[in-house]
Amino acid sequence: MLIAIFAVINVDPVLVNFMFATTSAPLILVILISALLGGLSTGLFGIIRQYRLQREIKGLKRELDESRALHSSDRPVIQDRDLLAEHDNRLLKPAE
Repeated sequence: MLIAIFAVINVDPVLVNFMFATTSAPLILVILISALLGGLSTGLFGIIRQYRLQREIKGLKRELDESRALHSSDRPVIQDRDLLAEHDNRLLKPAE
């Protein structure tokens, strides 16, 4: 919104140099197009980063599942906290 207000105030024509060509354009268009291109490029980089992170998460989940499957046969997995505490207490008690 602030960019739009700033652009509306600046409507004078300006010289724009594209390195290979030079043209005159209203400053309002230069400001709005620059803001739009900046927002689009930022959004694109964000989407690419999110895609890469999601792929990494999938790979890590797959690796974790494989590791769990590999180690699940080594010892029983106790998921209930009360059972786990009881199991630990039995292991810690001295034999009578």
